[in-house]
Amino acid sequence: MKQPRYPIYIISKGRADCCYTAKCFTKDGLDFTLAVEPQEYDAYRKQFPDAKIVTTPFKNLGLGSIPVRNFIWQHSKDRGFARHWCLDDNIRDIYRKYKTKRIRCNAVPAFKACEDFIDRYTNIAIGGMNYSFFAVPKKQPPFYVNNHVYSCLCIDNSLDFRWRGRYNEDTDLCLQALASGLCTVLFNAFLINKMRTMTMKGGNSSQLYQGDGRTTMARSLERVWPGVVTTNRRFGRPQHVVADSWKKFDTKLIRKPGLDLDLLDKVNNYGLTLKARD
Repeated sequence: MKQPRYPIYIISKGRADCCYTAKCFTKDGLDFTLAVEPQEYDAYRKQFPDAKIVTTPFKNLGLGSIPVRNFIWQHSKDRGFARHWCLDDNIRDIYRKYKTKRIRCNAVPAFKACEDFIDRYTNIAIGGMNYSFFAVPKKQPPFYVNNHVYSCLCIDNSLDFRWRGRYNEDTDLCLQALASGLCTVLFNAFLINKMRTMTMKGGNSSQLYQGDGRTTMARSLERVWPGVVTTNRRFGRPQHVVADSWKKFDTKLIRKPGLDLDLLDKVNNYGLTLKARD
């Protein structure tokens, strides 16, 4: 199968030996680019000798992942792409949701299917796959409209805003998109099996989350989005909460003109087949 049409960037720091996303995509034959700081290039090259790697023009800024996220945005835009994928480095697997089951699948068709859906519409700013632990074993719609998209985002390069702040950047970017009258799409049909925050070394754990960092993080987003975000205790820790506010964004998807609707009605499994396991 052909590769996805948009570049897939994995942002990583301090995890050359445990960059699970790169390991997963290497195994699945999915093209990707690692975005790392220059002082870590050799370590990542040693672990991923055949991978595409780009280095940032900065290092150790202490600003979390915001600078590298904006760097890859511009990097993809300079290469002439209309969108780009931004992924965290702690994703172990890609799943296909089948009825109530979450089944490991190859990453290539998963990304291609998501891209094809996104490109049917004119007003999707951000699309991406849901966390596998949020897609509970029950029937759910194949996607949600106007919701959060975390850790796996396909972003429209023409947006006139960027990643900002220091904390909760995924939530903030989605809220910026929705507040500007655009849509987000969160897929349940395909899922990411992601490690939980603060369970791995490296990344932002030592810079942002230690001590009272979780409370600071949640409160900072509440200050930026008063009346939309609140701070509460969830999952045994301080957490920002947007739950009811997502429902206030009701912009409808706008389908591109000229699509072959008969073709869209046909089933496309992207080469995936369901096999029973012993």
